[in-house]
Amino acid sequence: MTDQHVHDHQHLLDEARLAAQATYSPYSSFPVGAALLTAEGDVVRGCNVENISYGLTNCAERSALFSALSQGALPRTFKAMAVYAPKVPLISPCGACRQVLLELMAPDAVIVCQGSDPAATRTWTLDQLLPGAFNAF
Repeated sequence: MTDQHVHDHQHLLDEARLAAQATYSPYSSFPVGAALLTAEGDVVRGCNVENISYGLTNCAERSALFSALSQGALPRTFKAMAVYAPKVPLISPCGACRQVLLELMAPDAVIVCQGSDPAATRTWTLDQLLPGAFNAF
């Protein structure tokens, strides 16, 4: 995707940066923040929340999506998400998050990802993140 996509979603990236400040990551010391754009134009933040039983950890992307749904947003209407991780040059959603994004985001949604190197920022479509996915929609 183009630099224009990054510019169009700079506000979301700023919100994802703020979300990363709320992380609970004492085991990995790897903060991640996400900001989700709803169909109504609202932004819902999420951060990673770890647990000593690592399988119970929740990623920032899923935290934002689940929070939005908990607040009454409708699935498959979310327009975009920004993901930010300050300790790597570029971040991308894990496999579990990719599957959840595919099911809960709007089909034409974009995912903007940024790490410590703003020049490495990437924007992906859901098809690019999870090509050939099993999809019930």
